[in-house]
Amino acid sequence: MTHDPALRASDADRDQVAALLNEAYASGRLTSPEHADRLEATYQARTMGELEPLIVDLPKVRSSTAAAPIATEQTVNAVFSKVVKRGRWIASRHTRLSATYGALIVDLSEAVLPGREITLSISAFAAKLIIRVPPNAQVIDEVGAMFAKRQVSGDNTPDGDGPVIRVTGRVTFGKVVVARTVHDWNLSGDA
Repeated sequence: MTHDPALRASDADRDQVAALLNEAYASGRLTSPEHADRLEATYQARTMGELEPLIVDLPKVRSSTAAAPIATEQTVNAVFSKVVKRGRWIASRHTRLSATYGALIVDLSEAVLPGREITLSISAFAAKLIIRVPPNAQVIDEVGAMFAKRQVSGDNTPDGDGPVIRVTGRVTFGKVVVARTVHDWNLSGDA
């Protein structure tokens, strides 16, 4: 990967570096914390010069592996149960969140977000769905609600450098909360 270091990096460039990092992690060349740190730096990089140091100490991998796309979709379900996903985890560009007769709590505040914009597609029936977003995130609310309570705290933020989180889907006979802090949840036991 030899490019002009001042050249702006594209999402495809970041995805290629992420694929190399995933291969290095899978083959034991990177520890879990090293992988998470480098992956986070990858998706925050703006120029090719910021991407190069992240893979300079890794061997070149087969072209078929390097061209393999990273996971762009994932699903988190809660059916007749309570599921909490928090801490440092790798979110996908498109994440489906589904809760039926239960509770699903997803905290993105420490998650590694792949790129500038991600989409959360939600589905909740007779369930509670709570999503915590990073403080500097811009939230685009496209959720429909029927016989439900919907609370989105602070749709937009003045800081234009944060991620864009698009929330789509439907809530029926349930509750959805999109918040920046635990205090916004009004559910101290779920923090």
